[in-house]
Amino acid sequence: MSDRYFDSPVYVKDDGRLVRQIQSVSDALDFLSGWPTDRRGMMFEVAQEALYSAHDGRLPMAAARNAFASWARASDVLEDAVAPAWMTGPKLGNSDISS
Repeated sequence: MSDRYFDSPVYVKDDGRLVRQIQSVSDALDFLSGWPTDRRGMMFEVAQEALYSAHDGRLPMAAARNAFASWARASDVLEDAVAPAWMTGPKLGNSDISS
């Protein structure tokens, strides 16, 4: 399957509660394929169909990403993309370093 990428990734928690970055249609479909059958429902089906439609060019990528993110939110696996403090802390310039 040739891959189609989202404008921005969606972050989801997997079964092990690790955060996964979903940045393409195939990433999202792969994540959905591992979702337990007994926990699938209408929103799952809508998200999956939106992803297939985007892959085939019948739906904009933004709509497929939104459908997947909405399903992830409803399924309580959506994770905010928050960078660790060490990545967002103040930046030191040459003038901040004492000699």
